[in-house]
Amino acid sequence: MTFEPRVHSVLVEFVLRKFDELVRLASQLDDEAANRTTAHVDSNSVIQILVHCCGMMRRWSASVNLGIEVPRDREAEFTAQMPVAEALELAARTRAEFLVDVEQTDPAATPVAVPPGREDFWTVSCEGVLLHVFEELCQHLGQAEVTRDVVVQSQAR
Repeated sequence: MTFEPRVHSVLVEFVLRKFDELVRLASQLDDEAANRTTAHVDSNSVIQILVHCCGMMRRWSASVNLGIEVPRDREAEFTAQMPVAEALELAARTRAEFLVDVEQTDPAATPVAVPPGREDFWTVSCEGVLLHVFEELCQHLGQAEVTRDVVVQSQAR
């Protein structure tokens, strides 16, 4: 799917590709595997990672860049449990809402509501904030891939 919003389309395409890879990964697991964590302390399930990424994307694209408050319970993201189908519905809504946010974003503008303590170099522009979203998605996709591998391997035993 190609989408050409006002924000640099290559950046948005990268964000969408990584998000779609995460969604595809979750869709390939059954409910039990998708909700299972590894034996490591503070590990997250693939569902928890996906739910967290949905919250993260909208926080930065809507709340920070545009000043549109999107309700979020960050702590609950890391304890979420749900059927894969429900997580995929959440992901589809998040993707669509993210694209609406991006369409309204001036990439060169200063984000409307940078959280205190987050005055990093990338928060000087809305495009920088979206680059941060890409960075986070890449990290969490890797985390989800490792989690999937460990969970699937442990199920095979």
